Amino acid sequence: MMPLTHALPVTHEETPGRRAWRKFKANKAALVGLCIILISALLALAAPILPIADPIATDWSAIRQPPSAAHWLGTDEIGRDLLSRLIWGAQASLMAGIFSVTIAVVIGVPIGLVSGYFGGWIDMLISRVTEAFLAMPFLITAIALAAFLGPSLSNAMIAIGLSAMPIFVRLTRGQVLSVKTEDYVEGARSIGLGNLAILRRYIVPNVFPPILVQATLTVATAIIAEASLSFLGLGQQPPNPSWGSMLNVAMNFMSQAPWMAVWPGAAIFLVVIGFNLVGDGLSDALDPRES
Repeated sequence: MMPLTHALPVTHEETPGRRAWRKFKANKAALVGLCIILISALLALAAPILPIADPIATDWSAIRQPPSAAHWLGTDEIGRDLLSRLIWGAQASLMAGIFSVTIAVVIGVPIGLVSGYFGGWIDMLISRVTEAFLAMPFLITAIALAAFLGPSLSNAMIAIGLSAMPIFVRLTRGQVLSVKTEDYVEGARSIGLGNLAILRRYIVPNVFPPILVQATLTVATAIIAEASLSFLGLGQQPPNPSWGSMLNVAMNFMSQAPWMAVWPGAAIFLVVIGFNLVGDGLSDALDPRES
């Protein structure tokens, strides 16, 4: 008599990346935020090939015109097309947000790793300096650095990045202090792995998720900071468009041409909301306590 055999079901374990993406997709608000960011980024990247007017071309016969078929979002105080300036201004705002946060992460995360992992006098020194920077308001620090470096978009990005850096130093340090006491780290140390190997294999992968979430949320803060610096004349310089500088000009024409302020203000609001929604979605998706 032939023995009966039963085929065992094949199970495929869900990887952390797939699990995070599944949880992120289930968050409708996060998907809305992602769509806002992608649309804004696509418009900014496609600005040179889109059939829109020159953002710095003036038309003295169309000064402060309301939205119309010729100018969908109206014109500004010297007849420039607001739709064109809004799309080109997205380049400055998104680039400032992403690059300034990149500067903060590239500088702040390694400092936080060293501070949290090695401890001692190095940790004490880094912690005291970080606390001193964090005691100053973020935007005030960015304004002071931008004024010192000089008014330009590149200097504004550097100023925002350096101002945001202490946030990542403190976050990384706290995460490393929590992870380095885990059993698997102690086991790796007991078998003779060096500090660099432990940091690369065990520490960095486990502190990366909260850093990614914080970076996404900080992009929103950086976009507001860039708009503020441009509003004050310390960011993108005229005649190049920026949402902050557009608001600065619109301030003088609120009663005659309110649309000059509505569109850049709405653009800043939507993009900032988009990054905040994505950041919240990533926080939930990357939380290991949530299935």
